[in-house]
Amino acid sequence: MPKGVPENVPNDGLTTRQRRNAPVLAVHTGPGKGKSTAAFGMALRAWNQGFDVGVFQFVKSAKWKVGEEAAFRALGQLHEDTGVGGSVQWHKMGEGWSWTRKHGSEEDHAAAAAEGWREIARRLGAEEHRFYVLDEFTYPLKWGWVDVDEVVEVLQNRPGNQHVVITGRDAPQALIDAADLVTEMTKVKHPMDAGRKGQRGIEW
Repeated sequence: MPKGVPENVPNDGLTTRQRRNAPVLAVHTGPGKGKSTAAFGMALRAWNQGFDVGVFQFVKSAKWKVGEEAAFRALGQLHEDTGVGGSVQWHKMGEGWSWTRKHGSEEDHAAAAAEGWREIARRLGAEEHRFYVLDEFTYPLKWGWVDVDEVVEVLQNRPGNQHVVITGRDAPQALIDAADLVTEMTKVKHPMDAGRKGQRGIEW
C-alpha cells in the first residue's frame, strides 16, 4: 500500500469517502514488545484530530504508572483548558474502574474484567468515545473472563464511527477474523535476553 493508496479497490458500491470514514477495529497481538505503545501512538493521532479518547487497561496493576497515562492525562487537561485536541478518559481495572465506588477493593479479577467490558459495551452503544484503546484485553478473553463471541458481536455492530484498538498476546481467532487491521509483534531481540531489566523511558 504505497503512500496510503490501496493496490485494489473493491467493487462494493462504496465511495472513497465512505471507505475512508469507515470505523476501524485493530488488534495488536504477538509475543513482541510494542503492542500497547503502538496503540497509544494511534490514540495520540486520534487526540490530535479532536477525537474523544477512552483508554481501558485490563491487566496492569494500579501501582504501575506508565508514561503514556501521565502524558494523556496532561493532554486531556490541555483540552479542557484550551479546547485543543480531544477529551481523554483513562481507566485501570487494577485500581477499581472509575465509574464504580469500589476503588482498590475488587479482589475478583474476572468479575472486574466482566464489569469493565459491560461498561465499554454500553459506551459503544451510546457512542461516548470516538477512539477506544482496550489495553491487554486479549487476556480476559483468553482466560474466559469475558465471552469472545459477545465481544465480537458488539464490536461488529457498534454504531457510528468508533475506532477500537485491542492489545495483548494470544488474540482469539474470532477477534482476528473480525478485525480490519491485525499486527503481530514478533520478538527478534530483546535487552532482557541479555539479563537487562526494564528502563525508564523504554518500558515506562
